[in-house]
Order: sequence, then C-alpha cells, then structure tokens
Amino acid sequence: MTAPAGARAPFRLGRVSAFDEPRGLGSVTDRAGAEYPFHCTAIADGSRTIEVGTEVAFRVAPGHLGRMEAACIAPLPR
Repeated sequence: MTAPAGARAPFRLGRVSAFDEPRGLGSVTDRAGAEYPFHCTAIADGSRTIEVGTEVAFRVAPGHLGRMEAACIAPLPR
C-alpha cells in the first residue's frame, strides 16, 4: 500500500547521534535504532546547528544520493 499523492511522512522521534558543525553534516538515530544522515539545512528552525544528544522529531525523506535522510528536524521541548 502506498501513501496518497501529496501525503507527508509521519514524524519520528529520535536523538541527534552525531553532528560535524564545520561540515554541516550529522545523523539522527530513531527510537528503533535506525540511523539517518542529515545536512544542517534540514534543521527546521534555520539555526544550522544542533547539539549531539538533542531529542528531536523528524521526517524521513529521499536524499540527494538516493538514500533516506532525516528532514524537518525539530528539537523537542525539554
């Protein structure tokens, strides 16, 4: 079964597991243990930086190289 056209992927919960600020590259690990890379432009608030260990909500979307990546990354309130 596929999602209807225009449907968005649901948000997942996870934690930032790595972030290299000079390169702007990082990864998010979801609660099931799957890891998704991301670029700093995927951080929803536009800050382009995020601390390792931050709990986040994110969507999974196809990336530039054909692999799935984290998108719309939003830190959860503490």
